[in-house]
Amino acid sequence: MSVGVAAVLAAILGAIVGSFLNVVAYRLPRKESLLHPPSRCPECGTPVKPYDNVPVLGWLWLRGRCRSCGAKISPQYPIVEALTGLLCAACVLKFGADRDVWLPLVFVLLLVPITLIDLEHFIIPNVLTAIGAVAAIALLVAFDSGSLQENVIAGLAAGGFFLVAVLVYPSGMGVGDIKLAGMMGLFLGRAVVPAIFAALIFGTIVGGFVMARYGMKEGRKKAIPFGPWLAAGSLVGLFAGDAIVDWYLDSFT
Repeated sequence: MSVGVAAVLAAILGAIVGSFLNVVAYRLPRKESLLHPPSRCPECGTPVKPYDNVPVLGWLWLRGRCRSCGAKISPQYPIVEALTGLLCAACVLKFGADRDVWLPLVFVLLLVPITLIDLEHFIIPNVLTAIGAVAAIALLVAFDSGSLQENVIAGLAAGGFFLVAVLVYPSGMGVGDIKLAGMMGLFLGRAVVPAIFAALIFGTIVGGFVMARYGMKEGRKKAIPFGPWLAAGSLVGLFAGDAIVDWYLDSFT
């Protein structure tokens, strides 16, 4: 199978998985079952028909409204489905259609619900970072055992860095961010360094916009989740991190 065909299949399957990740992001923080009941309209409770539940397309042909009651359906659903599909396709294009792609694929599929949940609830569920840590180690053992030690050290270092940050400035971020940083290190290895720098830059930019919008006094009171920026930084680390590290080592050492 060519990489191009594999990327198309990854996009389709990623969109399907993205539909489930929407469910995870909605139900997990509410401690609801991820499997029962089936998808339903949040307004009238009518189950979504299988032919209306096709990723992206279902929302489009329903014109963003429930078939039964006409209530609006959030555009978040098709956006997440499409974005998940694109991320999966990008992983195949970057890492190939072989065993090297499994670690990046699992990583991006975990980052999606983590981002959505932290944006809405300001929490990063332990179950997601725990699954990520176990999955990263298992995949490294299975497919890239030579990188296991480096990635474990990177995970400990990234988590330790944020632990110190939380101890120094407790109101700046939470324990969930520490665990997410540790998980990032397990998946990214040395590329976690540019990932964290990118996350800090993204977070600073967003914080600057908030301060400009509300003023220093009010802006300081606005809670800004850091998980989404760690996730954004993770994508930088995943797709460009090794190149950035190599450039730095070649230029300054």
